[in-house]
Amino acid sequence: LAAEPRARGPRHLNEDTGRFVLLAALIGLYLVAGATVFSALESPGEAEARARWGATLRNFSAAHGVAEPELRAFLRLYEAALAAGVRADALRPHWDFPGAFYFVGTVVSTIGFGMTTPATVGGKAFLIAYGLFGCAGTILFFNLFLERIISLLAFIMRTCRERQLRRSGLLPATFRRGSALSEADSLAGWKPSVYHVLLILGLFAVLLSCCASAMYTSVEGWDYMDSLYFCFVTFSTIGFGDLVSSQHAAYRQGLYRLGNFLFILLGVCCIYSLFNVISILISHSLYWGWRK
Repeated sequence: LAAEPRARGPRHLNEDTGRFVLLAALIGLYLVAGATVFSALESPGEAEARARWGATLRNFSAAHGVAEPELRAFLRLYEAALAAGVRADALRPHWDFPGAFYFVGTVVSTIGFGMTTPATVGGKAFLIAYGLFGCAGTILFFNLFLERIISLLAFIMRTCRERQLRRSGLLPATFRRGSALSEADSLAGWKPSVYHVLLILGLFAVLLSCCASAMYTSVEGWDYMDSLYFCFVTFSTIGFGDLVSSQHAAYRQGLYRLGNFLFILLGVCCIYSLFNVISILISHSLYWGWRK
């Protein structure tokens, strides 16, 4: 890999550098645009929530004779309790085996909800080593998953192409893969187009998200839009942690946890593969733009 840029020559080095600079500039503009839009959308709601919360604190302080600084100090202690996993609602334990398994799943998948975090020194030290190898192994698994998807699509499309050629009479009925064909009709090295892979992965991601959202809406009690939002945030491993599944203790945990695990596993694999395909298209677009 280190010798590849030297073998490609100065011209390709300049092109790669140019595309890198162009991509960096586009990402910077993308970040600025995103920050502008989110600031415009969310700032009014944040200001309104702050005003409501300040009024609530003042009313509670006056009604119960508690000084506002003391009340704020108590709330800071409760925030510390939240960070340790203590909740006012009846939630399932975070550090029993199922809870710990859910946590390590969010670690190695790089989702990192933040709902459960190690509080001990030993837990934090172990997380560093555990996450280092776990995340690397999971990324390898995602890459292999994408390769298997492409191989499956290539097999299906080769089969469809062979049937099409047989029906048109351009392919002998006794044809076996690997035999000699004319260059125009040869199926050797047949691979699906990046656009076909993008379309199939996109459709599968939408179908998976819709099915998962239906489950989360019925079990978690979220709005369907919130469920779709949770699916994207989770499957893309952004993992804000504002919505976290499988936290309540009221519903039947066994079957739901299994379904939740399978949806998250398939969703993360699918979206990671989709991101890889989109990055290929972005790279091609940057190459075309730089050459232009």
